[in-house]
Amino acid sequence: MRRKLDQIDLRILRELQTDGRITNQALSEKVGLSPRPCLERVRRLEKDGLIQRYQAVLDIRRVQSCIFVLAEIALERQGRDARQLFERRLRNTPEVVECWEVSGTFDYIAKLVCADLDAYQDLTQAWIDDPELGVARVQSNVVLRPVRDAAPFPLFAADPSKA
Repeated sequence: MRRKLDQIDLRILRELQTDGRITNQALSEKVGLSPRPCLERVRRLEKDGLIQRYQAVLDIRRVQSCIFVLAEIALERQGRDARQLFERRLRNTPEVVECWEVSGTFDYIAKLVCADLDAYQDLTQAWIDDPELGVARVQSNVVLRPVRDAAPFPLFAADPSKA
């Protein structure tokens, strides 16, 4: 269930997406609140699960050599058990950094980070070769370069006429 957010909540969320390490003092100034009410709002947003976690965003290409691949994955079976098994495997695969169940020709699109093409091929071949997973096919899109990466989510203004 979605919680109603006012304009101050939305400003807080926008600022925290841009800089999760901002001090409460600086945040309160940016959103137009005194520090105590600002901190209380942030804590409520955290408690309600709107803010899930704080993390550092790495420039992984400066840390290590790797490739990014967007993999479109089709399953042989569409039942709940088959999906749960496959999703559990994806959640336990460190190379899978994001994944979405999608509509259309494929069942999933996964963003993977692998050491190289051989490592990616070994990983996806293991999925295909595992009869328990039921992977029918994987279509690979190797990322050449990021155009926009890890951008903040857009937050749409609350419509005051619907309040």
